[in-house]
Amino acid sequence: MGVETITATWGPRMLSILRIVSGLVFMAHGTQKILGFPASAMNPPILSMPGIAGLLELVGGALLIVGFLSRPVAFILSGEMAVAYFLAHAPKSFFPALNGGDAAILFCFVFLYIAVAGPGPWSVDAQLRRGTAAV
Repeated sequence: MGVETITATWGPRMLSILRIVSGLVFMAHGTQKILGFPASAMNPPILSMPGIAGLLELVGGALLIVGFLSRPVAFILSGEMAVAYFLAHAPKSFFPALNGGDAAILFCFVFLYIAVAGPGPWSVDAQLRRGTAAV
């Protein structure tokens, strides 16, 4: 099996895996803010900026996990992470390793990639494109 064959076979599947894992990790930030799990000192009001961010993380992460409305959701979440970085992290220090914003930067660009590349073959979006609702 050549490199081209492996890339053609596994590239799209790895895109799906990237989307699923990113959605799971991202959703955990939302469950922490909104549901208090895992336990955290942060319990923001829903209509505050952290509360809205938590809702986006919870709902957006869940939508990315299943791959439904992946492109627009990923685009919105990419923007959320850019805003989070510049409002919450960048003022602390110029360096991401010092300001705690390295995860926000990674999420921003992973989500931007998903918005452009699509959800991959293991997604509700792909199933709908194929004309079947079976997963």
